[in-house]
Amino acid sequence: MKNIKIYTDGACSGNPGKGGWGAILVYKNNEKELCGGSTDTTNNRMELTAVIEALKAVKEPCSITVTTDSKYVCDAVTKGWVYSWQKNNWKKADKKPALNVDLWEELLPLLKKHSVTFNWVKGHNGHPYNERCDKLAVNYYLNL
Repeated sequence: MKNIKIYTDGACSGNPGKGGWGAILVYKNNEKELCGGSTDTTNNRMELTAVIEALKAVKEPCSITVTTDSKYVCDAVTKGWVYSWQKNNWKKADKKPALNVDLWEELLPLLKKHSVTFNWVKGHNGHPYNERCDKLAVNYYLNL
């Protein structure tokens, strides 16, 4: 299995508001940048979309490390929350509806396709790839 590193970030001006996402895929010495956005979104939706779009760009099953500054995405997967939400008909432990169900439903099959590990980094803290992803996300929504 190929080992790929993925770095992602989402950004939003207003929450909700205009938003963007950025991702960088690294395989050996090759890098691929991806970005996109929406005129009416939230930061968490952009964080999730960055991970989804990056994983969708990987065409064959791979071993992937996703590095994100989103506790929302990282914790939901690594702590198993999203699987509990799904099992409980998209209700959280407090019985309130889970948010962004459409995106979680898109992410879960991608996590099954690949062997994915999540790594959290503090945002805006000088991590070179995280900073680059942030620039991709912000530049995208500034041009919407």
